[in-house]
Amino acid sequence: MSPTVASRRRLGWSFWTFIFLMVALTALFAGLGVWQMNRLAWKDALIARVAERLTQRPYDLPPLGEWPSLDLEVYGYHPITLTGHFIANSTVRVFTNLTDAKGKYGGPGYWVMTAFRPDGGGTVFVNRGFVPQSSGNAFATGPDEPQPEVTLSGIGIAPEATGTFTPQPDTKGHIEWVRDPVRLATMAGIAPPVLGLTIDVTAGAPGALPQGGETVVEFPNNHLGYVFTWFGFALLTPCLLGYWIWRQLRPLAAPPESAQP
Repeated sequence: MSPTVASRRRLGWSFWTFIFLMVALTALFAGLGVWQMNRLAWKDALIARVAERLTQRPYDLPPLGEWPSLDLEVYGYHPITLTGHFIANSTVRVFTNLTDAKGKYGGPGYWVMTAFRPDGGGTVFVNRGFVPQSSGNAFATGPDEPQPEVTLSGIGIAPEATGTFTPQPDTKGHIEWVRDPVRLATMAGIAPPVLGLTIDVTAGAPGALPQGGETVVEFPNNHLGYVFTWFGFALLTPCLLGYWIWRQLRPLAAPPESAQP
C-alpha cells in the first residue's frame, strides 16, 4: 500500500467533522472576544457617567405623583435633596461588610435605614450611615419620638436585588440583608407609597455614628482580561487545528521489508 493511499484512508467523516468543529470554535471564541470588547466599552462609559453624576448639583426629590413612573436610572447615583422628617420607630438595619471605609469604622456592621416622610407625602428610606456590628443594638429602632423637619442631601441608590442565597429577614431583630425599599417598608410597617430609591446621606462629623458618606460605588470591570482570553483562544484554536491536519496528512512510514510478502 502506498503512503498516499494510506493517508487517504484517514480522510473520512470524522476528519471533516473535527475540522468543522474547530472552525466553529474559532468563530465562537472570536465572537465572544468582540462581545467582551463591547462590554468593556459599556462598562467604561458607565463608570465615567456615574463619576460625573456624583459631582453634579442635586436634584430636588420628585413630587409624589411622579413616583410610580419614575425612571430610577436617571436618579441613581445622583445627588438628591429632600425636606421632611424622620418617622419614629421605623429603622431597619441592613447587614453589610464595609471593606473600604472612608471614615473611622469599617468591617461587619449595618446600614441604618430609617423611614423619612417628605413634605409632599409618601415615604423615602434614608441610609443614615454605617455602624459597626458591636454598636448595632444602639441603632436597632431609631428615634422613638417625632422628629423636627430637616433638609437632607444624599445619593440616590437603586434597589438591591435578592439572590438565591439571600436569607429571610430577621423580623425580631429588624435586620434585613438587601436595601430594597419594598422589603424595608414591610419590615418597618410602612404603608405605600414608598420611593423606589433609597438615599445615602453625606458624611457627618468625623467619628460620629451612624457614619455617613459611605456610598459604595463599585462596578467590577474584568472585561479586558476576558477580551485577551477569548481572542487568545481564537488564535490558538486554528494553530492547533493546523498542526493536527499536518499530523493527519503526513505520509505513513513504509512497512519494513521483512514484513512485505
